[in-house]
Amino acid sequence: MGKTLIIAEKPSVAADLARVLGKFKKEKEFFENDEYVISSAVGHLLELGLPGNEKIPWKFEALPLIPERFELHPVAKTESRLKVLKRLMARKDVTGLINACDAGREGELIFRNLIEATGCTKPIRRLWLQSMTPDAIREGFTKLRDGSELQPLADAAKSRSESDWLVGINGTRAMTAFNSRGGGFNLTTVGRVQTPTLAVLVNREKAIRDFVPKGYFEIHGEFEVAAGMYPGRWFDPDFKKGQSEDEKAERVWREDIADQIVADCLGKSGTVTEEKKPSNQLSPLLYDLTSLQREANGRFGLPAKRTLQIAQALYERHKAITYPRTDSRYLPEDYLGTVKSTLGKLRPTVLGPFAQKALDQGWVRPSKRVFNNAKVSDHFAIIPTTTVPANLDEMERKLYEMIARRFIAIFYPAAVYEVTTRMTRIAGHHFKTEGKILREPGWRAVYGQEAETEQ
Repeated sequence: MGKTLIIAEKPSVAADLARVLGKFKKEKEFFENDEYVISSAVGHLLELGLPGNEKIPWKFEALPLIPERFELHPVAKTESRLKVLKRLMARKDVTGLINACDAGREGELIFRNLIEATGCTKPIRRLWLQSMTPDAIREGFTKLRDGSELQPLADAAKSRSESDWLVGINGTRAMTAFNSRGGGFNLTTVGRVQTPTLAVLVNREKAIRDFVPKGYFEIHGEFEVAAGMYPGRWFDPDFKKGQSEDEKAERVWREDIADQIVADCLGKSGTVTEEKKPSNQLSPLLYDLTSLQREANGRFGLPAKRTLQIAQALYERHKAITYPRTDSRYLPEDYLGTVKSTLGKLRPTVLGPFAQKALDQGWVRPSKRVFNNAKVSDHFAIIPTTTVPANLDEMERKLYEMIARRFIAIFYPAAVYEVTTRMTRIAGHHFKTEGKILREPGWRAVYGQEAETEQ
């Protein structure tokens, strides 16, 4: 009977698949049983290069470089792994392949480049995993997709790769030639992502250097009523926003005018009006990778790369969260049952009471703010899995709790505030005092905030 070769993106994933599928013999570079052979790449094993490794002068006259065909060349440091996979793919007893690379555009490209470079024509199926829990892996193998279903994703991946190559090689050579006009060789790299990112940094630095400070004044008052003192800030009720971002209703640009406002109001009584109204605040959306990186940086000072590393560890090693490299903040509409199971698994944790309350109150129900197929593409939002992790280090624990709290909180009701706006008018001048009190904590209870009461 023929065997199926499963190719994962990383050795650790190959080991996880073998562990879940069971009864494999471990060879040096692969796992094997009567049904499967499991091996892996180590990221990208092939890269685009010039046809025939041609040497082309770094001159304007040689541009543009648009090859008739793109050639794949082995990545030197991982060429030995490429040879292993070629040998396994060529085995006569291997009658089909399963692409178990990461479920996304880059994972698809890694696998499809292997197929192109080896000329393999054996049937392909796709394993598409959203998490690395044993249950998710087993379920994934019951829902293998035909390789042709992912052809549009493969085309997009190849198009992205080739367009990046064209932008990089032509832009780099053009800018290097330009900056080397005076002699020497001044390498100036250009890239689709690198260059606009650097432009953002340069423009920001230019704005900082060109900034000219301009002084302004604010008038703050202390007002006495029977119940005590309260503060207020002067503002212009007729203010209309102009073109300058510096202009605000509370700012006075001339010292003599500020002094005159103070003189008009000092020691005088005025009239007070007050308005109270409720204000609802919904919980934040679930995390995608960008929002997770942004909040982890703000709360813990983690660089984006470090946050991704921790998230990958929670996904791959601990099986505790879903796939982190996602740009979606929503869940599939058929995920309601999985969500309830996941909340149930959180019962033994410190967040257990909040998860249980969401279930008991019936708050976990269909909502386009959470479950929305139109806003889910390759992957959905980052949420916990049904595997509650143990033995996390400090930063892994902090990131996991961030993800778990956000996941629980999104099913809670809105937080309700009472917003009070007090207007004080003295000698024709207006002062505003604002405050708000949390009346119903709603989702904020998951973050430890309680309702406030009047003193």
